[in-house]
This record gives sequence, C-alpha cells and structure tokens, in this order.
Amino acid sequence: MQTHLADHHAKTPAGRRAQALLQACVHCGFCNATCPTYQLTGNELDGPRGRIYLMKQVFEGDQVSAVTRNHLDRCLVCRSCETTCPSGVRYAELLTLGREAVQIAAPRSWRARALRALLRRLLTGPLFASLYQMGQLIRPLLPRTWQRMMRADRVRPLPASSPSARRVLVPLGCVQPTLLGGVDAALVRILTRLDIEAVTLSAGCCGAVAHHTDDADGSLVAARRNIDAWWPFVESGVEAIIWTASACGLEVRDYGVRFANDPQYAVRATRISALVCDPGEFLLRAREQLAALEKRGETQSIAFHPPCTLQHGLRAHTAVEKLLVTFGARLVPVPQSHMCCGSAGTYSILQPEFAELLGREKIKNLMTAKPSLILSANVGCIVHLRAEAPIPVRHWLEWLDEQLETCISRIS
Repeated sequence: MQTHLADHHAKTPAGRRAQALLQACVHCGFCNATCPTYQLTGNELDGPRGRIYLMKQVFEGDQVSAVTRNHLDRCLVCRSCETTCPSGVRYAELLTLGREAVQIAAPRSWRARALRALLRRLLTGPLFASLYQMGQLIRPLLPRTWQRMMRADRVRPLPASSPSARRVLVPLGCVQPTLLGGVDAALVRILTRLDIEAVTLSAGCCGAVAHHTDDADGSLVAARRNIDAWWPFVESGVEAIIWTASACGLEVRDYGVRFANDPQYAVRATRISALVCDPGEFLLRAREQLAALEKRGETQSIAFHPPCTLQHGLRAHTAVEKLLVTFGARLVPVPQSHMCCGSAGTYSILQPEFAELLGREKIKNLMTAKPSLILSANVGCIVHLRAEAPIPVRHWLEWLDEQLETCISRIS
C-alpha cells in the first residue's frame, strides 16, 4: 500500500514504522472474512482492511474525526486477521501506532478519559480485590449474569516449590489472582511434579490494561517495572517465564518490539520476550515426564475455547489441546473456533454491545456438541463466557492439575 507520510509523522520513529507496516498490505481483503466486528456489521470500516485505510489517512495528515476513532475502538485486537493475512501484515502493532496517533490528533472527551483512567486504577490496583470481595457478599442480589461472572472459585494457596536445578519464573499478574485464585497454584503443583522449581512473583499488571486504554506511557512504565524485577532471575538462569493468562503472555512477548528503540531496555526486553512461554508449550516439552502419569479414567466431553491471544497471538493452542486429550478430554468440535468471544480485556466494558453479541454467539458454538465442561486459557475469556454459559467454564490448568492428582492417587 503506497503511503506518503505527513511531515510531522515522517520525522518520528512511530510514523516511519507505521509506513513500513502499511506498505505490507496488498488490499486483498481476506482479513474481513475472519474479522468478528466485520461479521457483525458488514461495514468495511469495521474490518481490518478498512481500518488500515483509516490509519493510512491519519498518517498522511488527513483530518481525524470521531468516526475514525470509533471504528478503531471497535477492533478487538484479536489478531485473527494476522492469522489469515497472506502478506504477513503486523496489524496489531499498526493499530497500536494508529490509536496513539488518533489520540494525539483528536483527544477523547474528559468523560471518556476519566472512565479509562478509572479502569486502569481499579483493575491494576489493590482496591480491585476488596471490591470483588464485596461483590461476593452481595452476589445473590446481583443480576443472574453478574452472578455467573462472579462465581466463587475454590481458592487454593500457592504451594511451596522445592529448590531444583531447573527453575522457571511464574509472574502472578493483577486481576487473575482475585478472579481465578487457583490457576497459578495449579501450575506450581504441576511443575513440582516435574521437579521444576516455580519462582512465583507478584508482578502487578503486565502493561496490557494501560496499553488498551490509551495510556501508552503508563504501559511502558509497567513494562519497565517488570523488566527490572525479573532481570535478576533471568541472569540467574531461569529457563522460561510462564504466564498462566495468555493475554499477559502475549503482552510480555511483545516487549522486545515495544522497546526496540529504547537504548536502556532494548536488550533486556528482547531477552525477556524470548523467554516468555505459554504453559501449554512448556508442559508439552515435558511430554515424556508426564507420560508416566497417563492412567486415564473415564473420558470427559470438553469444549476448548482457545483465546485469541493464545490462538492468533502466541499460536500455542494446539499444544494445550494435545495435553487435554492425553489426560482424558474428548474434545468436541466447535464451529467458528477462530472467532473472538468478545472479552478482549477492557473491550467488554468499553464496547458492551459488541462484546455481548460475540459472547452469545461463542457460547452457542461451544454448546453445539453438548459438552459437560468448557475450558479456556485466559482469565478475561473465562469470566466473560461464564456470563452466558449453562455449564462450568474453567481454566485448563486447573482441570489438568486435578487429572494428575487422580492419576497419582490411582497409581499409589
């Protein structure tokens, strides 16, 4: 796509990078066929190709309007278009640059800015856990949809991890310890069975919440804080950094790109990005060690929902599926499994109408073969799907941990 940058963009690294990304697009439109919002509206500007044209206009200096911002806001950043694109366009990176340029050219209203600032403070701060606990107390009084979203999970404390020659770092994130308190503990127990020491660290937000609510500087501050906190463990030889929330894992894997022009952090960010590993990928490498525990009981009919961050971002969903089948899951077919569920981090709060439509469609597809359980790999997707699901929705690591416990009990 031929692009002529406006002078004020041509002088910046962001503008020049945007030009390179825009030029990779060949206008084919294959991306629209797998774009959730384009499927909902049929509007070209609600598909990746249309949004790329809008961003091209922004970087060429055309006037930016609320219409431009609205169509960019509607994007879920699911990256399904990247999986489909025959030209390898890095759409998510381009969208980040485009949204930042739009925010400078046409700032949001003070109400919209205040809402996003409130979300950042609530979701990533210590107040979130207290508010959620209050919500649990009045849960019977809440609408049924909220009751499902706020289902009280069985919280299991993080077990002690014995010192071992093999060590991995497991950051705990911001909202997941409150919403799904047993997931990180499940991973630590699984790793302990493999004689791998799991070093857990309360890292705070990975930067995704700020990144997706117009606070680019705040996102980089969070990323730098994490890099500084993790670097001593990297230097000491941890073999991987494992995030149990796929959205966080993808955000951190992009640190290398986001700090490419930062002389102080570029090298460390690139190294950390290379160490990021989805738990499915990591555990599949330990296939031979897990093989001794393959004493299956009765198979269970399960629908697996691979989050977009796992499927289109990290591209690690097949590893999880192989592990599930190994330990007794009968994975049922799910139509349109590549489509987003509508959660997309803060999207379900900021774009509730689209998120609800996509969530209902996803549940309909997940329930097509009448499974007894839905498993996923990201906290946001799990909470979002629970709002509509007639059956339990859980993280796959919790299910695998329980299967391993059953296997060990049967062997002993």
